[in-house]
Amino acid sequence: MISISVNDIYKNYVAINKKVLIFGWVRNRRHSNSGISFIDVYDGSSVHTIQCIINNTIVNYDSEVLKLTSGCAISVQGVLVYAFRSIQKYEIKVIKIKIIGWVDSPQNYPVSAKKHTYQFLREIPHLRPRTNYIGVVTRIRNHVFHALHTFLYEKNYYWIPTPIITSLDSEGAGSMFRVSTLDMKNIPTNVRGEIDFNKDFFGKESFLTVSGQLTAESYACSMGKIYTFGPTFRAEHSNTTRHLSEFWMLEIEVAFAKLNDIISLSKSMIKYVTQFILNTCTDDINFLYDNIDKNIFFRLENCLLYEIIDINYNDAIKILLNSNYNFNNPVQYGLDLCAEHEKYLVDKYFCAPIIVKNYPKKLKAFYMRVNDDKKHVAAMDMLVPGVGELIGGSQREDRISILKERLLECNLCIKDYNWYLDLRKYGSIPHAGFGLGLERLLSYITGIKNIKDLIPFPRNVNHLLC
Repeated sequence: MISISVNDIYKNYVAINKKVLIFGWVRNRRHSNSGISFIDVYDGSSVHTIQCIINNTIVNYDSEVLKLTSGCAISVQGVLVYAFRSIQKYEIKVIKIKIIGWVDSPQNYPVSAKKHTYQFLREIPHLRPRTNYIGVVTRIRNHVFHALHTFLYEKNYYWIPTPIITSLDSEGAGSMFRVSTLDMKNIPTNVRGEIDFNKDFFGKESFLTVSGQLTAESYACSMGKIYTFGPTFRAEHSNTTRHLSEFWMLEIEVAFAKLNDIISLSKSMIKYVTQFILNTCTDDINFLYDNIDKNIFFRLENCLLYEIIDINYNDAIKILLNSNYNFNNPVQYGLDLCAEHEKYLVDKYFCAPIIVKNYPKKLKAFYMRVNDDKKHVAAMDMLVPGVGELIGGSQREDRISILKERLLECNLCIKDYNWYLDLRKYGSIPHAGFGLGLERLLSYITGIKNIKDLIPFPRNVNHLLC
């Protein structure tokens, strides 16, 4: 007897008319007056369920089968056949069914077969994976994760797990979560009445990282081509559809590279992932087309068909100023692009992903390389339809004197960055890199607007369930 998944069945992994064994959960069940029950079983491997046909002649029909409810865990042995008069392609004629886990008080089961609002599902993150909606997202997330690793592996990049706990604010934004073992009821202070972090676990202030970039650079300056991929944290008091306090970031650093090199890399990476998902997640993409986004195939196929163009920041500002569009936020040279500006560029003007590059240096972080005009930095942002900014990167400042100037301009303590300056002191090289938010990439691919539905357990301000 072959133990298989629902996904195996729909990929014709086994031959028809053979005995099979599946494990899963009941999504729907109905009982006919003629003594036959129909059970729809899902196992998380596919958007599909498999219908199991159970005759009342099996031994536990009256004692257990008739008592099954949505959510019960079962194993089923039977013969796989083509479905007769059913919208499903396959079904199983059951020989034996075993109930592995019952649902207590089924009338209160939160994720029964009826349709639920997304907001309701966010309140039960531990149970929402049982829905098709979150199951689809989870499978696509897994394949995107695999595609990114595969793309970089094939290009001979090394994966480096950079620290999650840090003493530095990579972005200079200050919105960080503090890590401490101090007794909050008896916080030690120094002679100035300030918190005495010398008595904390690390002997200094420490935080959850907002980026692994700076530490990743140290490995790029010895290994050549590296990336880090893991959770990052931002303590921003934002509760929008675009913000999370904990999210996943892919960050790439390349030695002996300049801005145009990482622009080219980012374009080819996005196209690779898009093609990978279209090839491997057909059923899940079809589900999203039917239930979430009728534009999904047009968007993803356009990404593959057309070149992603580059424009300078100055040109982006000109386009926005000439648009006569009523923006809520001002458009002006020297001001950063807001989400509405980004979305106008990709959703209305270009109707495609673009890259905006060469920003005024005052808008960007200290580590970005200053251009020859002294006014701009070699920075790039990839903007995509429906999302806005997806990737942010730059050529890194490799000249130690200018890097020190930038640290001072950004009111950062040079002493804290001595180790980072060492990378420019001992064999400095041109190098560049970028960061990609995984959940934003998922939003672009799936068409799902609320980023809280694209991570298993969303964390944001005033929201910490599970």
